[in-house]
Amino acid sequence: MRHVQFKNLLTMLFSALILINLNITCLATDLDEAAQLRKQLPIQSNEISGWPEGPEISAEAAILMDVNTGTILYAKNIHEELYPASTTKIMTCLLAVENASLDDKVTFTYDAIHSVPADGSNIGIDAGEYLSLEECLYGIMVGSANEVANAVAEHVSGSVSAFVDLMNEKAKSLGCTNTHFANTNGLQDSNHYTSAYDLALISKEFFSNELLCRVGNTPRYHFTPSAGQPDDFYLNNKHKLINGEIPYTGIAGGKTGYTDLARETLVTCAERGNMKLVCVVFKEESPSQFTDTVTLFDYGFNNFKAVNVKSEEKGYIPESNSFFSSGKDIFGSSYTVLEFSKSDYVCLPQNASLEDTTSTVSYDVDSASENGAVAVINYFYNDTPVGCAHVVVSEGAAQAEKSSSETDERVIYINIKKWLTAFIIGGGILIAIIYISALISTYSFGGSKADRKRLNRRKKEARKRNGPRF
Repeated sequence: MRHVQFKNLLTMLFSALILINLNITCLATDLDEAAQLRKQLPIQSNEISGWPEGPEISAEAAILMDVNTGTILYAKNIHEELYPASTTKIMTCLLAVENASLDDKVTFTYDAIHSVPADGSNIGIDAGEYLSLEECLYGIMVGSANEVANAVAEHVSGSVSAFVDLMNEKAKSLGCTNTHFANTNGLQDSNHYTSAYDLALISKEFFSNELLCRVGNTPRYHFTPSAGQPDDFYLNNKHKLINGEIPYTGIAGGKTGYTDLARETLVTCAERGNMKLVCVVFKEESPSQFTDTVTLFDYGFNNFKAVNVKSEEKGYIPESNSFFSSGKDIFGSSYTVLEFSKSDYVCLPQNASLEDTTSTVSYDVDSASENGAVAVINYFYNDTPVGCAHVVVSEGAAQAEKSSSETDERVIYINIKKWLTAFIIGGGILIAIIYISALISTYSFGGSKADRKRLNRRKKEARKRNGPRF
């Protein structure tokens, strides 16, 4: 009887394993089929006339954006609302550095730790322990620690809910229109979503911060025992373009994400020359989120270029136009009052130039937020925004204004070259007048009346002495 029961048990286990394997196979088949269907979805950036054709990828949505100009190089369903998973933590860390100091002590509460699933990503901190804010950033970006994200939120805003409100306010201020955050870490929530475009805007801000780039590009981080926590351990980054499993030149950082509904999500930044690109892919299957990111980076760096506006723009501010020039020094050299900011670029296809663009001028500029710009030139390539340039007061004019304000005096510029020229010409004319007057006095044709009388008298006296002539 026992032998029969054991045999039946083995049969049941074997059947269960077969069923599990069939389910896994079916699931894998379904996922592969879904990936193939997603690959056939339209790529909106390919509809732009003259735009380099972008590659087919298996992501539900993807975007490649130039950080410096905001130019969208590749667009596929970029406004579709999807689950971001742990890429949410990019916003969490961005707000942390904007609202707290790196050496702040972040204490872990019971709620911060136990309000997230115990089997989710964590670094094993206990309630009452603490880390510096800087250590927390590494815990979030390298270890994707959910409880650390909550602890940072409580430290910054007093509660997780208040911090989530701050996340939504920040997203709105960055121009996000298809985003709503419900937590700090990206755990699955039907009310927690964003779009590839919105997350690219958030990541653009994140990767413009040098500290966050360094944290977000860390392959491995070592936690050592301290007064705040007693353990010695390492965190390894799962982002394969960061940890070196998939080598790629110029990687500047990134963040992975995964939930059953979100599938694989990935944010990555790479930089080469004057181009800094951020890539977001949503709803992928591993390892395609990495290989598709490489494909998109290659597409961006190989097909586009950054063009400096100051060196290429020939319009708007003519080189020789008195309206735009002033402030001549004592030798007559002038500086230009207005010029293009030297750090402004537009992003164009490799075979295009600035002359192929159209542009509009905006004078509605907040000088406090636009580095003292007096106007902004917006550039378009076949109606696609490719960047802008700021018209600013030149360094020479700004320095002159600063000197004037410091001395509280009005500055009068004298052109010595012109004054010297006028003086020489005037002196020459005066000398010529004096010289001609002297000539007239010396070589008089008629002589004076007295001279003529003396001459007549001499002639009479000579006739008397000589007698009359026959």
